[in-house]
Amino acid sequence: MKFDLDRIRERLSTLDAVPLLAVLGILAGLSSGLIIILFRLLVESVLSLFLPEHSENFEGLNPMLQGALPLTCAILLGAAFHYLSKDERRTGVTYVIERFNLYQGAISWRSLLVQFFGAAATLIGGLSMGREGPAVHLGAAGGSLLGQWARLPNNSVRILTGCGCAAAISASFNTPIAGVIFAMEVIMMEYSISTFIPIILASVVGASLTRAVYGHEPAFNIPTVQMGTLLELPFVVICGVIIGCLAAALIYLSLRFYQHTHRLGVGWRFFLAGLVTAACGYLAPEILGVGYDSVNAALVGSLTVTALLFIMSLKLLATSACVGAGLPGGVIGPALFIGAMAGGLFGELGQALLPEDANITLYVLLGMAGMMAATLEAPLAALMALLELTFEPNIIFPGMLVVVISSLITTQVFRQRGIFQGFLEAQGIALNVSPLARHLHRVGVAAVMDRNIRRVNQHLSREEADDILKKQPNWLLIEKEGLPTHFMPAAELAMHLTNLDQAKPKEGATPTDGASINLLEIPAKRDNVTPVLLSATLHEALQAMKKADVSAVYVRRMSAPNIYRVFGVVRKQDIEHFYQI
Repeated sequence: MKFDLDRIRERLSTLDAVPLLAVLGILAGLSSGLIIILFRLLVESVLSLFLPEHSENFEGLNPMLQGALPLTCAILLGAAFHYLSKDERRTGVTYVIERFNLYQGAISWRSLLVQFFGAAATLIGGLSMGREGPAVHLGAAGGSLLGQWARLPNNSVRILTGCGCAAAISASFNTPIAGVIFAMEVIMMEYSISTFIPIILASVVGASLTRAVYGHEPAFNIPTVQMGTLLELPFVVICGVIIGCLAAALIYLSLRFYQHTHRLGVGWRFFLAGLVTAACGYLAPEILGVGYDSVNAALVGSLTVTALLFIMSLKLLATSACVGAGLPGGVIGPALFIGAMAGGLFGELGQALLPEDANITLYVLLGMAGMMAATLEAPLAALMALLELTFEPNIIFPGMLVVVISSLITTQVFRQRGIFQGFLEAQGIALNVSPLARHLHRVGVAAVMDRNIRRVNQHLSREEADDILKKQPNWLLIEKEGLPTHFMPAAELAMHLTNLDQAKPKEGATPTDGASINLLEIPAKRDNVTPVLLSATLHEALQAMKKADVSAVYVRRMSAPNIYRVFGVVRKQDIEHFYQI
């Protein structure tokens, strides 16, 4: 069976291509999931070679190595990143948000490789970063590259990028629902029926691949969770307030480190971050690397109050330096770590003050959810992650309180945006994507363009004009030196020829036969045009019209070097008709 790829691409340009997008969502989940599993296997395999017992046991290293390892890794990474361009150094969720909203989700192979090996080196070196941020970048790149390789329209590439993000979070935590919500809440910043199905499928595929390799256990070992008494509600509220303060502190310190060091060379920035992490790691090796072994220890209540407070403070400091320096790691894991330590502190406080023993695990989980929600500005994703990690619906009630309160404290009291939005603003990158723009991004130009066109030269003979009109085109694309510059209704040419015939000096005389007709000089309605690619969305077409100050674009695709095939015309009225339906 021979597939008509052009027909498939045109179908994907529309809003109702859900079956095709469902298949692509599965493929995006497969590609993204495999990349993330390969990434995790690389990191964990290398760490297992020199860490005793398990791949997160930095505490088992010699104290001198606990300080020297992150500093050495930061220096080597700085030397390697020195040879990359400024844009190639940008990695993580912030970069994915920018590429999705401003560049139609296009991510390059080079960016994928920089994130893959840069994040692997960061985590192997024990720097205070997480693996989920790099996983989102890698997953998004897997989906994006699949769409680019198939030369799909940009509206489909955007969806595949979102599918890759969902598969990444799903594969990282074994939480498929949270993966879907994260992709739509943080990356795409929209909810629509046409994108739900492919993103859900991608998330399920990502989780299935992880379970096939690592088993069905969640990312954390969760003991029994329950809230013993309503007397705990004041403690839950206070927990939300403190978590909101911690999230604001993490965002503020990270941005301040960036603002004070971004003018330095990348080598110096990485060196300073490595130095801070080395000092903190020497004092508290639990903060090195991902640190999920320490989170599991907090979940079962095996850390003392002093240890929880000390580890939380140093993790906050080291993570702020690493994130602010732009190291190729993630902030999601450290946010969960800090939230777990803070929640553990409240659990210990609850056990000391409440008439009935408080459940430490409950507060650790609430701290993780609240920190994730406030730091990432992703309350729904945090709640879904909390539910899927515990399989306990009763935790949603206190979870909602903590998530809402921590988010309000961070955004309204301390006036801090989510950390991704904050870094985009600090870098001078303004998204400002309106709801209308998002709507127009969902549809490609192929869905609304008028294909009934004819490319014609500026000068025509009467015979050529008659032959063109016999084919009954709607529009004429007028070319000068081989490139379309104007368009006009074919009816205007027909009217001009009719007027010429009526103006014959006498019966039977045809003075216009053989004479040249200049389509740019005859009385007619016409306008300039500018090109857009067949892969463009309606928003891109509208932006091209505004930039060139024209009312229409012609749609083309390169068929050979410097040779373009023209497919149709899209007028501003066509776009207005689409979003007014």
